[in-house]
Amino acid sequence: MKALKSKITRSLPIQARVVACDNSGAKILKIVAVKGHKTVRGRVPSAGLGDLVMASVKVGKLEMRKTVVPAVIVRQAKEFRRPDGTRVQFEDNAAVVLKDDKGNPKGTIFKGPIAKEISERWPAVAKVASMVL
Repeated sequence: MKALKSKITRSLPIQARVVACDNSGAKILKIVAVKGHKTVRGRVPSAGLGDLVMASVKVGKLEMRKTVVPAVIVRQAKEFRRPDGTRVQFEDNAAVVLKDDKGNPKGTIFKGPIAKEISERWPAVAKVASMVL
């Protein structure tokens, strides 16, 4: 997992619900933890674009419901700034469910675009994506 060059605003706190945009069987995920995020005592950890999160499956196939799965945030509605000065924002918040912590996606098809920063940080996820913005 490489570091990001962009200044990503962390806009998805713990307990936030995001849509799973792949065909892994999960529909709605609830963020439970953000991996590698250090914070001060009492502050709620937040996730941003490209962050690895642990998420609980709230809506989806019966065998996936009530399980905790690793996921990567691929879209966020809050705008973020790229190094060239452009600001990018998406219509929704979305995540991709992973098989393991190494970054291999569980699904084989992604609905909608994913951010360019994801392709730099998670190359296995970028291979499956049909549209990168």
